[in-house]
This record gives sequence, structure tokens and C-alpha cells, in this order.
Amino acid sequence: MSSSAAPAERVIGVGGVFFRASNPKALVSWYAEHLGVPVDDAGYVIFPDSRNTVWAPFADDTDYWPAAKQGMVNFTVRDLDAMLAQLRAAGTEVDERIEVMDGIGRFGWAVDPEGNRFELWEPASALLAAQ
Repeated sequence: MSSSAAPAERVIGVGGVFFRASNPKALVSWYAEHLGVPVDDAGYVIFPDSRNTVWAPFADDTDYWPAAKQGMVNFTVRDLDAMLAQLRAAGTEVDERIEVMDGIGRFGWAVDPEGNRFELWEPASALLAAQ
């Protein structure tokens, strides 16, 4: 572990865990039936007691992250732009694209030293205030 000073921007939680599945809808249904996971109207498992953490299987052929990797973690941040700038300054590979979803928030992506793509989520102000 490095003994350097802590970064200015920090992750404030896990926004989601995403992984590949051969039949995502059936898998969500199985977990709902057998473990009681809460499924919203869009078919996502969202844990409201854990600051809206999402658990979501994706289709085997998803291109949302590299095919060589089984999954991707979504981290919650307060300031997406500052976090992305901090990562760029440290020499981290950062995707130039930012996605905005009304009522949900803003998303950006980067890659860790082992080639794992991760997602950064700045929740919409109403969601962030609840955290």
C-alpha cells in the first residue's frame, strides 16, 4: 500500500456491481424469488437501504465493458469532473465520454492498472442529497 497523501477526490460508495449472464432477466427473477432481492419496474435490482446500490446481470454479449472481463464495478463520487481530472493527472486511462441520464446522474469510465474498466457515477442532486 502506498504511503502517499490521500487524493482530493474520493469514492463515496459502490454504486453497482455488474456482471455477465447468459439470461439476465431469468437470473434476476431467480434471485428475486429465492433471495428476495428488490427488483424495480425496469428490471434492476436496487437496494434502497444501501444508498441505491444496483446489482445487475448484463447479457453475455454486452459491450458496456471489455469482453475479456467478467464484470465491472460502479463507484459513487460527489464530483465526476474532479475525479476524472485527478485520474488523468495520475496517468490513468480515462474515457473521454460522459453520459448523462435525467434524474439518475452523470457517468464516466476509467481503467485500472490491470485493465479493468470501472464506472464512476455522480448521482443526480436529489439522489446525492439522500446519501
